[in-house]
Amino acid sequence: MLLSRIADVVLPLFGVVAAGAIYARLRLPDMETANRVNLDLFIPALVFSSLVQQDFELTRFGPLALGAALIIALSGTAAVLISISGRLKFRTLAPPMMFRNAGNLGLPLMTLTFGEEALPGALVLFLLGNLTHFGIAPLILDHRGKWWTALFQPALLAALAALAFIYWEIPVAGFVLTALAMLGQIAIPLMQFSLGVRLSRIDLGDWHVGLLGALLTPLIGAAAALLLVTMIPLPPIQAGMLILFGALPPAVLNFLFAEQYRQEPARVASIVLLGNLAAVFCLPLALAWVLPRYG
Repeated sequence: MLLSRIADVVLPLFGVVAAGAIYARLRLPDMETANRVNLDLFIPALVFSSLVQQDFELTRFGPLALGAALIIALSGTAAVLISISGRLKFRTLAPPMMFRNAGNLGLPLMTLTFGEEALPGALVLFLLGNLTHFGIAPLILDHRGKWWTALFQPALLAALAALAFIYWEIPVAGFVLTALAMLGQIAIPLMQFSLGVRLSRIDLGDWHVGLLGALLTPLIGAAAALLLVTMIPLPPIQAGMLILFGALPPAVLNFLFAEQYRQEPARVASIVLLGNLAAVFCLPLALAWVLPRYG
């Protein structure tokens, strides 16, 4: 029964990613426009429609957001300690360890594991991950980076708009909500497909360094989450979500930031690729722990 539930979560998840990787090998698609539309339209539509329809209460997810923020901070602290040993540079290792794939893998993982009732919490983790990624990663990679650019992400603006509609009890026309929900349904499969396309193009030249970073990310994140769920009062589903969040692999966006700031992009690419490949084994292990206790 447990193996069946794990398979029901993992196989669809990585099936779409594999479809993207295979298609990329056959057709060499240019995903830049699709990814931009996803970030600017489909994901904001998913965020707004999901939060408004479920009467989202921010205070209900405060402890979950706190736990995720602490996982990010503890992962960064671990990156400092590891970089002192001289094996990897802090600026190379810290972003992949801190900022997880809470979109491409996190959103479908949470909803497949716990059902649609987990979507608001998964969106909180996704928004927090993106806000900290865009706000903190540029500061790590370049001291001249601007944290406030994170505040203008379309997904965050959509979340703030949804909270305003909820707070002031502003009704949303049914046809508008239906249209936004339909647009939002495109977001998660497109993110998974795009992840497969991106991973098919990453070089494995620094595989030994990549393997180290790839294994450290879920191990340290999951260990931090297991500690935090004993200290932060969370409902069972949110506790399970926090553990799964900690076990997520590095976000693909880490590679794009490394390219932009010329911070050993080949090494970061290896960490990202091997981390997401290792998720095929790491996430089932995390699910095997979570499902009997919180599922």
